[in-house]
Amino acid sequence: MDKNIIPMDTTCQKIRTIPLFSGLNKEDFEGITAIAQRKKYKKGELIFNEGDEGNGFYIVETGKVKIFKLSFGGKEQILHIYGPGKPFGEVPVFTGKNFPATAQAVVGSTLIFFPRKDFIARITENPSLALNMLAVLSKRLREFTVMVENLALKEVPARLASYLGVLTKEQNNLSVVTLPVSKNQLAGLLGTTPETLSRIFSKMSGQGLIGVDRGIISILDAQGVADMAEGG
Repeated sequence: MDKNIIPMDTTCQKIRTIPLFSGLNKEDFEGITAIAQRKKYKKGELIFNEGDEGNGFYIVETGKVKIFKLSFGGKEQILHIYGPGKPFGEVPVFTGKNFPATAQAVVGSTLIFFPRKDFIARITENPSLALNMLAVLSKRLREFTVMVENLALKEVPARLASYLGVLTKEQNNLSVVTLPVSKNQLAGLLGTTPETLSRIFSKMSGQGLIGVDRGIISILDAQGVADMAEGG
């Protein structure tokens, strides 16, 4: 028995609010809930390692999870950081292959786990669920494309400006955003060092583009930030 599994309320309302399961009728929703498992992880605890069997996928109920890969030299490259409502590890559900990266709880987190075999059976019975999953995977592919473009083609200031632009959309606030992770973790996500990131924050602040108050970023010059995201 997995030590992380905790009791699962069969009428879990958290699942109902997740876009992946939007449009399901009552019977289909109950079927999805019946196969779900709620798991709890401590801060820093590994959820799965790169190369582990892709035996299912997860959705963050509470907390934050980072997805990362390690180089041969041990350098960590953060690929994504996911908060409540976000699925991860879903690609192996279709490919039947191993997890391509490692997942770790950034803070104490509660996750909802869907075993691959049971979920595939539900998809077979419900094509609309397959379409929802396809939409999620398409969005994930676009996110990876943007991330690769930023890391390969843009300098660090442009990467940071692009990330701030993403946050304004995710948090639906064009003037103030909250960093969802620490600056050290953000540096890893942007492929730079904490020291370099701090210098760029200071420079952008000195230029009147942003205001920085710990993890709260005020966007003072939205056009200036957008121009930096495009041209660096």
